[in-house]
Amino acid sequence: MSQVRKILVTGASGYVGGRLVTALLADGANVRVFVRDANKAQSHSWANQVEIATGNASDFESTKAALTGVHTAYYLLHSINLGPNFDEIESAMARNFAKAAQSCGVSQIVYLGGINNDEKTSKHLTSRANTGKELATTSVPVLELRAGIIIGSGSASFEMLRHLTHRLPVMTTPKWVSNKTHPIAIRDVLWYLRNCAKLEKPVGGVFDIGGPEVLTYADMMQKFAKLSGLRKRLIIKVPVLTPKLSSLWIGFVTPVPTSLARPLVGSLISEVVADPAKSIDHLIPKPTEGLIDVEGAITLALSHVSSNTVKTRWSDATTQTAPWQKAQSDPAWAGEALYKDTRVRITDASMEHLWEAIEEIGGDNGWYGADFLWYLRGVMDRMIGGVGLRRGRRDPIHLRVGDSLDFWRVESLVPGQSLKLYAEMILPGKAWLEFRIKKLPNGQSEVTQEASYSPRGLGGQLYWYAVLPLHTLVFPTMIRNLIRSANRKDYAQMIKVSPVDNFDLN
Repeated sequence: MSQVRKILVTGASGYVGGRLVTALLADGANVRVFVRDANKAQSHSWANQVEIATGNASDFESTKAALTGVHTAYYLLHSINLGPNFDEIESAMARNFAKAAQSCGVSQIVYLGGINNDEKTSKHLTSRANTGKELATTSVPVLELRAGIIIGSGSASFEMLRHLTHRLPVMTTPKWVSNKTHPIAIRDVLWYLRNCAKLEKPVGGVFDIGGPEVLTYADMMQKFAKLSGLRKRLIIKVPVLTPKLSSLWIGFVTPVPTSLARPLVGSLISEVVADPAKSIDHLIPKPTEGLIDVEGAITLALSHVSSNTVKTRWSDATTQTAPWQKAQSDPAWAGEALYKDTRVRITDASMEHLWEAIEEIGGDNGWYGADFLWYLRGVMDRMIGGVGLRRGRRDPIHLRVGDSLDFWRVESLVPGQSLKLYAEMILPGKAWLEFRIKKLPNGQSEVTQEASYSPRGLGGQLYWYAVLPLHTLVFPTMIRNLIRSANRKDYAQMIKVSPVDNFDLN
């Protein structure tokens, strides 16, 4: 190639897209990302190495601006978490993107879809295939890669199977547990995707990609158990568990919410196996070391989970917003009202350790007291289809903008100064939880903890007053224990110096 091609990555804040950007940069590519929230993109390690274009793939003008000057555009968007009409949204979005790409003279579109070779197919897989067809309605060649289950730390399918296996020694499952699937490691998916950008000429066509093994879902879960040091699981197949019932059960047992589990489970009715006739090996040969087998992929994924080195997660994608909800960053005047619970404390604790305590909140670390109430609220949220508390944290110590944090999401973060969380639980309004710290002239530190709530209608106002008594228990306890945690860190640092260091032993 005479010059470095401009490459656009959509879905760069998501599970696959975030990792693809890193891989392309490692290849020396000139990368532009197309995201809805620039602040979220700025939180990634690659932010200073890429161009950031903001907009929405449903909006022609912002999409056209992002595609201007681009040679290869990666389409890694999906809308399965946007309600029952997600297929219509996906089709319209793909049509818009294709038209914008054609108008900008884009040479190649690369799309990652799902294997769809079975006569029995789900709404999700059908929508994935239709998205590819819509992208191919213009003169721009579309190289469509179709994959089955992607095994990697942080993928929705991986987390769903892992938690089912770990938590249920005895499972009653639908008959689809005996269906065949063709899993592929995330590393190998990235191998194919990154090499699409290196093809000499644009390519159009549909290509299936899969790992070296074809096995059943039951076999996969047994491998999860074996590699996790667990006993072989007892799997009992029953005919009465429909995809809808299964998704409700998965939403209760695993971190994956019912709204996302439903289309994923629906896809399990199909045999998802790559067709050798659709191989891409003649264009992109397999890695020299070969494709990673299922046990190898699971082992790699589990090692990242145990070492807290998960780079991207399925939950990085923002949860759907209800039709009546506005953008997260709406000003106070945009809603009917804005109720606040503000707590301010002065402490001798250091700014450094106050920030550490703030940044470590949630997940396995808990919420600094009254954790049973947080747990109860999470259970209630799961029961009505929300995300609950099981998403936990990506990293036990550090946060970044866009991270999911139990049923919150990090909306803004200024290291050492402030953290603002946006509630993604189901409630009749919108809620935030914010922490701010500052150094006072006298050397002490000021901690501000503020819960804000913008209600929707009368129901939203009644909700605020209903939970107000609980605030008197939760929020004073939270700020008190947060400061105590910082004080303990100060004390631990103080006693690190051994007393023997104070004596001259000569």
